[in-house]
Amino acid sequence: MARRIPGLHRTLDESSIAAVAYGEIASSLYFALGIIALHALGLTPWVLLGVGLLFLVVALSYAEGTAAIPEIGGAATFVRRAFNDPLGFLTGWALFLDYLIVIALAALFVPHYFGSAIGWDGVTKRPWDTVVGVAVIAGVAVVRLLRRRVIYKLARFIAVAAFVSHVLIILLGFGFLFSVGALSKGVEIGTAPTWSSLAFALPLAMLAFTGLETVANLAAEIREPGKTLPRSLFAGIGLTIGVSVLIAMVGLSAYPPHQAPGGGYVTDLGTRWARAPLVGIVVALDGHLPSTIVDILRIFLGITGAAILIAAVTTSISGAGRLALSLGQHEMLPHAFGVISRRSLIPPVSILSAAGISIAILIGADLVGQPLRSLASLYSFGVLLTFTAAQIAVVRLRFTAPDLDRPFRVPWNVRIRGTPVPVAALVGAPLTAAIWIAALATHDAARIAGPIWMIIGGAVYVGVRMSHGEKLTKHVELAIPDLVPHIEGAYQRIIVPVKLGPIGEEVLATAIRLAEEHGSTISAIHVIRVPLDRPLDAEMLDEEERAEASLADAKLLGSEHGVEVLGKVVRARALGEAIVREAIEADADLVIMGSAPRWRRQSRFFSPTVDYVLRKAPPEVMVMAYPQGVLDEE
Repeated sequence: MARRIPGLHRTLDESSIAAVAYGEIASSLYFALGIIALHALGLTPWVLLGVGLLFLVVALSYAEGTAAIPEIGGAATFVRRAFNDPLGFLTGWALFLDYLIVIALAALFVPHYFGSAIGWDGVTKRPWDTVVGVAVIAGVAVVRLLRRRVIYKLARFIAVAAFVSHVLIILLGFGFLFSVGALSKGVEIGTAPTWSSLAFALPLAMLAFTGLETVANLAAEIREPGKTLPRSLFAGIGLTIGVSVLIAMVGLSAYPPHQAPGGGYVTDLGTRWARAPLVGIVVALDGHLPSTIVDILRIFLGITGAAILIAAVTTSISGAGRLALSLGQHEMLPHAFGVISRRSLIPPVSILSAAGISIAILIGADLVGQPLRSLASLYSFGVLLTFTAAQIAVVRLRFTAPDLDRPFRVPWNVRIRGTPVPVAALVGAPLTAAIWIAALATHDAARIAGPIWMIIGGAVYVGVRMSHGEKLTKHVELAIPDLVPHIEGAYQRIIVPVKLGPIGEEVLATAIRLAEEHGSTISAIHVIRVPLDRPLDAEMLDEEERAEASLADAKLLGSEHGVEVLGKVVRARALGEAIVREAIEADADLVIMGSAPRWRRQSRFFSPTVDYVLRKAPPEVMVMAYPQGVLDEE
């Protein structure tokens, strides 16, 4: 079986991104609906609609920024390019907080959905729900370390399971529960909900639309970022907004607001079912449908809900790892965060850090009390700050980088000093900033814990830059080798000697990336070195089997990425001579080879084979020399 190429590759198509967008964003409804309903009461559908439309406006800026700068990092990358490294880091640090909160919240809700499904009330009670949540985070982290997961494959499961669950709730809810009168029952703005509760609910509603950064962090893996990302992103978000509003209508019809014994108004959707609101909606069908069917639906919603939340923990850890990789490579986090692991594709230290900090946050919130309220409040601090910064960065890039290739541009622009500026960002940035101020005014966690988190981040950034001997404001860019010829399309025929091991896999991955971009063909050759005491056509069955297997893997990997890979087994006395001869016969434009770190430990930079090819091969030769520790060697 072929092994996946280590690294990030442009393999995602429109359906994959749409699945990521819907699955990631829609999964947040499982833990957001109850807390929003608790404060917005009968206005919950309209709060979700308003915030969802604002989220769509923000997504326009993300689509332009990601298409123009198809790198990992999301808003942190936009801000770094538009302003400077310190502001880019602080934006990324706020993003970390969002990822950690989503990990903690999703894990906290797993036992509530699972316990509701099987009737195990014990795991839904404090502190056992927190204990199970901690176990979920730890378990996902261990699996993520030991087994590499491709996010978009997981996203398809999330999207399908979430969509089926949501369609069931909407169809059955509108068939048996929906009532226009119930939606307006107990709704009196200023009283139910109060103005302070409504102001509190608006920032919380951002929790219902998580996942935008996860999609943006896939920019480096999208085949056509300028076309695929906007269409898929807007389709996923639009569908999610519609589904969220409809489910909220069903939920408020099932549990309309009513006066509480102590005064004020409440809804059971935000109290009794706060931590499993979708299961609560299904339970409300009891009396409208046979009990057996209701039990089946309850079990289905509970089990799928728990699975979707576990998947959300996994993808959030992956998103945090990709963000850490970007910041680590730009010398904003310690070097270990910028090192790719061949097994996990993201820095292992980022997985451990994300799991450890999110566990600490979850336990701390439980000790303080009201973990759902405090975690949701803290999330609003980071996400609103990030959204505002991303939109401002996209506007600034219109002025500072007018020649930047923008495959997608936000429509509806106005000219300011001769530069077209998107109206969406001019409207969206002030709105997200205003809601962020409302969060600071009404949310204790946002007002206190949020700034503390940012101060800690600033100290980390200063410490890392000082340890590297770099200025705080220095704009650090990745060292990019000259992989592209001066003449467009000159690399039409690429020779790659196939070699087992991580270095060989990475060399083939580089060849495939180049071939994807330039429409090249790859000739993968496996050289069987025949000893001098044996004839060239001597029988060497084991070597021949390995050669055929390695070439079959190379062809399969190429086909997965839409690249033609031709395979050839070559017999020779010396590897270098065979590679040079094949390059001449194939009239190759480029030979790609790898050089392991062990040769530099032997006081020579390249192996004898690489050295020979560099001196003798007529085409250009690209040598990928890896420092010790960049790839995990077997």
